[in-house]
Amino acid sequence: MRHLCCALLILFSVLPTLGLGSEAAVSVADGIPAEPAELRIANRSIFTFHATLLGETPAARTQRATAVITEALRGSEVLNVSVEPVLNSHLVLLGGRRAFIVAPRDIGLEGGDTRAAAEQAATVLRQVVDETGEARNLHFLLKALGFSVIATLLYVALIKGANLARRKLRGPLLQLMRERAHQLRVGQMPLLDIHYVYMLIDRLLRLVYWLLVLLLSYQWVSYVLSQFPYTRPWGERLNVHLLDLLRYLLDGILNAIPGMAVAITIFFIARGISGFSRRLLERIARPGTLKWLTEETLQPTARLTSLAIWLFALVMAYPYLPGSGTDAFKGLSVLLGLMISLGASSVVGQAAAGLILTYSRTLKAGEYVRVGDNEGTVTEVGMFNTTIRTGLGEVLTLPNSLITGSVTRNYSRAVQGHGYVVDTVVTIGYDTPWRQVEAMLVEAARRTEGILDKPKPQVFQTGLSDFYPEYRLVAQAVPSEPRPRAELLSLLHANIQDVFNEYGVQIMSPHYLGDPAQAKWVPREKWYPAPAREADAPPGE
Repeated sequence: MRHLCCALLILFSVLPTLGLGSEAAVSVADGIPAEPAELRIANRSIFTFHATLLGETPAARTQRATAVITEALRGSEVLNVSVEPVLNSHLVLLGGRRAFIVAPRDIGLEGGDTRAAAEQAATVLRQVVDETGEARNLHFLLKALGFSVIATLLYVALIKGANLARRKLRGPLLQLMRERAHQLRVGQMPLLDIHYVYMLIDRLLRLVYWLLVLLLSYQWVSYVLSQFPYTRPWGERLNVHLLDLLRYLLDGILNAIPGMAVAITIFFIARGISGFSRRLLERIARPGTLKWLTEETLQPTARLTSLAIWLFALVMAYPYLPGSGTDAFKGLSVLLGLMISLGASSVVGQAAAGLILTYSRTLKAGEYVRVGDNEGTVTEVGMFNTTIRTGLGEVLTLPNSLITGSVTRNYSRAVQGHGYVVDTVVTIGYDTPWRQVEAMLVEAARRTEGILDKPKPQVFQTGLSDFYPEYRLVAQAVPSEPRPRAELLSLLHANIQDVFNEYGVQIMSPHYLGDPAQAKWVPREKWYPAPAREADAPPGE
């Protein structure tokens, strides 16, 4: 009779939740959404209430269930946990008393089955009952304390063993590196600095050691907490977190394998196509095939082709790389795009100018050129800069954009065979016959060692000024190194002065101002005043 009255009381208490009670009760349950409340006993989460029953909010239901369960756990009798259905709800009973009710609204289902949620809550409650009994058992607590002490001693021993192993490895490692150092050489130069390699490996060993310490510490804390009933939920959560992390890493590795396989396949395909394109370009670069593809343009063409192939392969493989869809990769892409947009104007302009110089063949290494006020032998034509070495030993680095925007005079193109054009300008008065001036300039060129007899040096009258005509001597000289050309011009100018002095002709360069009382020339007997010596005379005199 007592059980029947209890069941009727419970039935009438849950009728409003089931929609069978008064309209006022239903409106209270449905009108105002309540905040969920978690039922937690002895650090274990048993159930989370969401519904309002008979005006009791989830917080009030949690408070009442906590009081009932705590009072029951204080007793010494054996407590059985069971689940009984009441219409479409379920009662969780503790020692024959109602602990709490699991209603459909608690699990977010209208009229749904609450059996599984109630059974799960009952399972956790049984575990709470068992752990409460263990917490009162002195023999169990002493046993747990003993296991904790053993685990602590084992933990300390493993830490010391790992530290000892790290120290033991440092000595043989250094000796092994010294023995193998002579094998890692390029010629007579060691490829690696043993000191820095040793520091790197020592830091790697230290990193592995601390990772091992952290892992052992994590496991030790988790094991010790799991030995005692009150802290066991914390230890279990630590194990769950570690297993979730390992599962996450393992799943990430397994999920990344197909993408990495595709990316590696694209890499090998791009490598094969790049090698094939280089060999194909080498065949096409043979004389008579393509006019624009020569020995000078083969190397940059091969590099550009390889760069285009690898960029295309990178774009194709990017979606298959691990983490390509993460925010980190997106942020890196934005950073690279910003850097390229900020520096692209000058870099791309210089690179385009380098390509123009390469494919237009304006100049090449070994040629003697004049770019603006800079004159010398081209030593290197790069993608962004061109290096010129002057006859005075200076090395000039000119931006390619400067070369493409200036007039370039190439003295090595208008010659027969190897060599370069050398020229100089003198101005002589109108009282000297032009035929005599031309003959004297040709004679000075003939006396200069390094100037070729064929083609024959030529003299051009490039201007008839108010007071003098202008004569330009043009000849071809070898070799094409910059220092001999400077020396050659010095010898040529010395021979021009000597020849004009021999024939008593005054050189009016750079400007004619008026006829002096005496002609400005040096007779032969005055060519070697002190400290000059006749042995210092130019060759051919």
